[in-house]
Amino acid sequence: MANNTSFSLKMRVIHRYLGFFLVGIMSVYALSGIVLIFRDSDIFKQEIQLTEQIKTDASAEELGKLLEMRRLKVSKQENNKIYFQNGVYDQKTGIAEYKIKELPFILDKMTHFHAAKSGDPLFFFNIFFGVALLFFSISSFFMFLPKTSIFKKGLYFTLAGIILTLLLLLV
Repeated sequence: MANNTSFSLKMRVIHRYLGFFLVGIMSVYALSGIVLIFRDSDIFKQEIQLTEQIKTDASAEELGKLLEMRRLKVSKQENNKIYFQNGVYDQKTGIAEYKIKELPFILDKMTHFHAAKSGDPLFFFNIFFGVALLFFSISSFFMFLPKTSIFKKGLYFTLAGIILTLLLLLV
């Protein structure tokens, strides 16, 4: 019995201090997660006017690559000018003037951190954070003794959460 209580106590202590340690990054993930929900809208974005000198006589097909715009769609071409969404490119001068919408600096950094890929320099931290969250999920079962009513109520909430998660995944 003492060994089980000792293990439970260690889990509680690790849970507590790991929680304190990760409060900053959990806040970043929470806020950036909310911002990422609205990534298909312009709700948090600021409009920026850009003027860029690129090569002259670029074709409409080249323009997207030169301006690093993946989904550039040309609306019309006339008088050596290529018109596209929120901008115009002069083929004679090589000047492209256009508007883009970007997140403010800190929100942009937070969302890139949240959505890191394996090629990003800090992806190991994202893995650590994911493992820490998994630990929080498991260690929460060691916060109360299994025979107590609060633990049993916790199991009902766990079951409800699992059912809700499955429903959301399947819908």
